Order: sequence, then C-alpha cells, then structure tokens
Amino acid sequence: MSSKENNLAKLVINGDRRALAQAITLIESTRDNHRAQAEKLLEKMLPMTGNSIRLAITGVPGVGKSTFIEAFGLHLISEGHRVAVLAVDPTSQISGGSILGDKTRMDKLSQSKDAYIRPTPTAGTQGGVARRTREVMLACEAAGFDIILVETVGVGQSETTVADMVDMFLLLLLPGSGDELQGIKRGIVELADLVIVNKADRDMLAAAERVAVEYKNALSLLRPASKYWNPLVVTCSALEGTGIADIWTIIGNYRAALSKEGSFEKKRLKQVISWMWREVDDSLLTGFRLHPSVKENIPEVEKQVEAGVLTPSVAAKTLLNIFKKGK
Repeated sequence: MSSKENNLAKLVINGDRRALAQAITLIESTRDNHRAQAEKLLEKMLPMTGNSIRLAITGVPGVGKSTFIEAFGLHLISEGHRVAVLAVDPTSQISGGSILGDKTRMDKLSQSKDAYIRPTPTAGTQGGVARRTREVMLACEAAGFDIILVETVGVGQSETTVADMVDMFLLLLLPGSGDELQGIKRGIVELADLVIVNKADRDMLAAAERVAVEYKNALSLLRPASKYWNPLVVTCSALEGTGIADIWTIIGNYRAALSKEGSFEKKRLKQVISWMWREVDDSLLTGFRLHPSVKENIPEVEKQVEAGVLTPSVAAKTLLNIFKKGK
C-alpha cells in the first residue's frame, strides 16, 4: 500500500471528518485507478470495522423519513452514540447529479459533531441503494460511528439489496390504510423487522393506530425471517418525538434476540459472501458491456431484436459468444 492510502486510513481511523469525506469520494469513484486505491484503503481500515449497528430505513416519499432520522439520530447521540447517515439519493437522469439535499432536511442533526450525513447518488443502481454503500458503511465504522443509518429512496425497487447489507430493516408507513394507498409492495413488508407508523400525532393519531392494527394482523400471516424474532408494528411521531426512545429499545431487543446461537453473526457472514458474489456479477457485466467486440455489435443485435428477427434469448447468446471468442 502506498503511503497516501496508509496516511488517509490513519486519518479516518483517528476520526478526521475531512479524511472520511475524501475516503468516501475515493470509494464511490468509478475510475479504475481510484478503485484500486479504494480497495487498498478498505483493506487497511477493515480491522476497525464491523462494530456498529446497521439499520435500513425505507418508506414512500412523504412518509417523513428525514424527520424521523433526525429525531432518532439526536436521541441516539443523547445516549452517547455516534451516528452516520447514508442518505441514498436518486440521481438526476438529466444532469447526473443528486436531486435531494439531505443536510438541509436534517439541519439539527447535521450540526452535531457526533453525526455524519452523506448523500450518496444511486447513479442508476436498482434497489434505491448505491453500489458502493456497503464500502461507505465500512469507512464510517472505521471512523468510529457505531450506528449506521441507510435511508433508501423508498420506491419499491428490489429493496432486498439494502436488506442484504444491514442488521435490521425498518419500514416507515403513513397513517393511511392499504398497500395501494401506501405505495408499498408486499415484498417490502415481508422484509421488515420493524414497521413504524409515523406521524401518529394530533388528528392523525387514531388513523395511525388503526393502520398499526391492520399491519399487525397482516404480519401475523407472514412467516418470520428469523425464528428468534417476530416483526413488530409501532407508532411514533418524529415531529413530536414520541415513541422514538421505544424504537431504540426494540432495536436492542432485536439484536439480543438474534444473538442467540450466533444468529446475528451468521447473518453478517452470509451478507459478506452475498456481497462478494454481487461484486462478481457487477464486474462481469461491466467487463462484458465494455468489451470492444460486444460494444460494436450491440446496436445491430438490438436492431434485430426490435425487428423481430432475433428472440431476446438468441440475441443474448449471440453477444455472449462474441464475448467468449474475443477473450
């Protein structure tokens, strides 16, 4: 490892916020030389990782994710924790830049020395989560943040991506009723370890309690992901701060429950293996698409598929054969 990555790793581990920002920028870069540097950097920081609680927070736009995260984050800090928020930001298809401004949506939290908020552009990645989110989590852990909150876009695209990188999956709902109104797909509900009906205040309190009962009944019909934990449904008001402390207590109970027979550790080990194979898949697909012979033939093959001359399966085999011959 060059002295540059070595020094940057030391600064990150010592809690230098500017160094952490530089490390994350390096990790998120798609340039080949930056990827090589990022891998060396992560290797150096790896012994200092794995000591946090990793939480995913998702829900449809308007459910109050940012308000909840700010209230929850401030509560965690008051309990002596250090909180990193990875707010996965949809990337503009026009400019290529991030659409949301997460620090402006979490003003109080962003001012705390014990909080670090990092908007992460999805750059077209499915699942509402950036490809390098896992590695960014490791960098934040190395910097001493013991609670990692991953806020996803909440659009219902392959949320298993984020569920496969965290310890606990939190689903926020509105005080409405029914999956159609919420815009939540059943698959996302099945992933949830804790369902939180937000905005349970004022004239919405009764509606929130009604939705909580509906989802408790629905979850009772689903098979739990773990034999040690049955998903819970609670209400809270992020705006008023009610129910926030109870949610943190539930998360502690969840971790204690999954620690039985090493289930918590087994889940993380399974995740890193899954991460390895996802990297293999992504790297193979990238290499395939960038292969000169494949790139040259893609327009013609696509044209033949559109014209009905080739079926998609035959077209795929054609491109794969071109790739194999060119290696």
